[in-house]
Amino acid sequence: MRLAKSVYDILLIEDDLGDAGLVRIALRRGPFDVRMHHVKDGVEAMAFLHRTGPGFQGGPRPDLILLDLNLPGKSGHEILQDMKADGDLRSIPVVILSTSEAERDVLKAYVLGANAFVTKPMDAEDFSRAIHGIETFWFTVAQLPALS
Repeated sequence: MRLAKSVYDILLIEDDLGDAGLVRIALRRGPFDVRMHHVKDGVEAMAFLHRTGPGFQGGPRPDLILLDLNLPGKSGHEILQDMKADGDLRSIPVVILSTSEAERDVLKAYVLGANAFVTKPMDAEDFSRAIHGIETFWFTVAQLPALS
């Protein structure tokens, strides 16, 4: 039998503050105790994941990453590629959370190692349901790696 964690850490890599706010609200209203960590680009994402740079030393290893594709500088695909090439990071589940519905984006994300691809719903209630579905699957159905 799998024991649930008391608190889950989610890293949101998202440059749109409105979308980040919607994710934060949905997680706050969700059924799990979640600490959401938010970074806005690839440089901050890699600093958080490697626990380097101001404010990231000693930070938690995320249980789950929600990754936007359209980011300044490094794209979400490039961040995903870097993560999956890194032996210390490749086991962290990554859910792409993007406005894109393009088949090329979906296929590329899975080829690079994404664990799921979710298109952001336009309606706030649908957006919230999508976030709750993601957390319910990853925190109750899927077996997460026990690495820290």
